[in-house]
Amino acid sequence: MMSPEDYMLPCLNKKLFGLDCMGCGMQRSLALILQGDLIGAFYMYPAIYTLIALIGFVIINYFMNFKNSSKIIITLAIINLVLILGNFIIKTFY
Repeated sequence: MMSPEDYMLPCLNKKLFGLDCMGCGMQRSLALILQGDLIGAFYMYPAIYTLIALIGFVIINYFMNFKNSSKIIITLAIINLVLILGNFIIKTFY
């Protein structure tokens, strides 16, 4: 039986340059969530939960327009940006 890891796309940036990209770990993190390893998913890619929250909120907001939804989306996007950049800097330089 094939596992979710068998369907994962390789990171082209890592293959060509030997460096992780800002999205490295996202697929494996999602696979860990699907396997029930919520803490391992966070350690693999810390922005996974805020990304899920952002995408979920945008989808829900598409059907039910919330008041101040743009502020919520911007806030979640900024949190995601900080987490993604922070994770990238830590993985690259430490």
